[in-house]
Amino acid sequence: MAGAAVKLTDEFLRCAICTEILQKPCTLVCYHTFCRKCVVNYTKTKPDAISAKSLLCPFCSKMTKVSDPEKPVEEWADDVKPSFVIQGLLDSFGPGSNGMTNCELCEVTGDLTPAVSWCSVCDDALCERCVAMHKRIPATRNHDVTLLSGDVKVKQRKKVMCEEHKSECIEFDCKDCKKAICQKCCIVYHRKCSSVVTLESELSEIKSSLTRNKGSLLTRLQGKTDQVEKQKLKVVELSDSSTEIESQIRASCNEIRDRINQKERTLINKMKDVAGTHIGQLKADIKSGEMSIQMYQQEAELIDQSLGTECQVDMYRMSQWFAEEHEETAGDGTAKDEETIDGFKFTQNTTEINKAVDDLRLGEIDVLYKNTLKLNVPLVLLDTISVKVPGDQDTPNPVEVTVVLVDDIYTVVVTDMNTKCVKSFYTRNNQICHSRVAVQGRPWNLTKLKHNQVAASVLDTKNIVTFEVNPDLVLLSVITTNRQYYGLTSLTQSTLAAGCTSPPCVDILDVTGNVLRSISPLHMGKNTLKSPYFLSTTTTGNILVSDEGSQCIICVNPKGDLLFMLTNTGDRKFEKPLGITSTGTSEILVTDRALGSVIQLNESGQFVRKILTLQDGVQDPYGVYVDGQGRLYICLCSRGVIKVYSSTSRN
Repeated sequence: MAGAAVKLTDEFLRCAICTEILQKPCTLVCYHTFCRKCVVNYTKTKPDAISAKSLLCPFCSKMTKVSDPEKPVEEWADDVKPSFVIQGLLDSFGPGSNGMTNCELCEVTGDLTPAVSWCSVCDDALCERCVAMHKRIPATRNHDVTLLSGDVKVKQRKKVMCEEHKSECIEFDCKDCKKAICQKCCIVYHRKCSSVVTLESELSEIKSSLTRNKGSLLTRLQGKTDQVEKQKLKVVELSDSSTEIESQIRASCNEIRDRINQKERTLINKMKDVAGTHIGQLKADIKSGEMSIQMYQQEAELIDQSLGTECQVDMYRMSQWFAEEHEETAGDGTAKDEETIDGFKFTQNTTEINKAVDDLRLGEIDVLYKNTLKLNVPLVLLDTISVKVPGDQDTPNPVEVTVVLVDDIYTVVVTDMNTKCVKSFYTRNNQICHSRVAVQGRPWNLTKLKHNQVAASVLDTKNIVTFEVNPDLVLLSVITTNRQYYGLTSLTQSTLAAGCTSPPCVDILDVTGNVLRSISPLHMGKNTLKSPYFLSTTTTGNILVSDEGSQCIICVNPKGDLLFMLTNTGDRKFEKPLGITSTGTSEILVTDRALGSVIQLNESGQFVRKILTLQDGVQDPYGVYVDGQGRLYICLCSRGVIKVYSSTSRN
């Protein structure tokens, strides 16, 4: 009976964070319960939870909105009440409870004598008479017996007896045999073993190992959770894309419906088959990921239970089991670098529509994949594009570059600051072609608005110009703004983010140039921005800012919340950061024109490595971009060229 109470305490009344009996418990919306102080301290380490004004569950990452977010974070959990079941269990079985436990030895004979002590080796509650007998018996006289009282916390650490030597406790670890043993086992079987130590001396290392194992599991859990969430978003995105393309197909068929109904149905069925195949695969991956998440959660809970018992042998066995189970599956749980579907494309062939209807091809359903640039291998120089074209009176200075896919033609679009032009370069019928459009002022940053439209900021003016890419450039509009902007990136088809130096800020604009919101993120009470010359948008819709003036990289969300800020630290520093882009696999690439390098950051803004340096021919780098073919484009401003790299020479 007392053993059941102890088990109940260990499994349900211990905080999973501090592993102690719950103190001032609070139950979150996910029904997980923790000490108030523990869940608040954990939440403080998660900026996303602080921004959301919510308490974060360490187990399932669900957020619990607080009733009064204006209070200090330390007081957020005060109004979150514990589950009435947990509170009832604490009242009945927790420290200081008034519940009376009967002697388990006397209960066997039907005598309900109140227990006064607890034997942690036998796992029994004992009355005074049985305690006295316990001390007289040679086999039990050295057992750890503790008084039961409301003022004394019952020790939960139990001693495990040797299976062969029943009266001996297991207290040693033979590292040669990898076995927990008693003293007699040491003398009889392990005299020649070179490394026999006490479990007590190994306790700290065992706990550390189990804690690391749990951390590894939680990392895998978080990595798999993030991957599954991205895949769920991709399912929605692909479904929307599929629906949109179906509409395009139907619209193309309206004028000649009577003669092309069969072809229309064929294309729609093909679209559904392609979408169904790839979405089905994603859903299967999601299901597999969710099963992995459940497994990691269960294993993490088993480790918590092992740590909670404070039993040396249990923890030792759990550590040994974990090492055997995960010997071949070690990793951090992050998604592997593999080709990922990015969308669908319907390519219409208008020339064939004007020919014989019987031979008509309305279009093709293409599956688009995210870029496959591998940043963990050396990059190969594929091409060098000279930006100088006929009509240039001055030496070209390319600043920013992007790539647009139009009618199956990859078109490189670049801003040329010195010649005051925006240019495009492409290959058609094996011929290298180009176009150029002059603007009033020096074109600077460049961003894609739609699949065949781009916009550029123009220095010396308060203008943003837009172009259609055919692939020749056609000027669409000149948007007049109230400020001169440098950095420019598209957030949606109807909103832009633009970097200004006077005052230093990032403005959210609509397509007419009106300021919807102005962002000046603070760090330690000071504006982090000085020269937001280059901007980019992440795959999750956040804004990356490369600020040469403050020598840092900043990430903010469209609301203006600072998500991370990377500044100079030791040899991992920036001197003149300029171009910035986010790849399809969420890595961040930044150019530094003073260092002559391209630097890789992870999606959290942490330094990874320099992927290109001066030795690779990167001199005076400005804009950087990765296209859908896995090619890396870098503007070398003073050289007047764009260098193209790839992780493979066969691209």
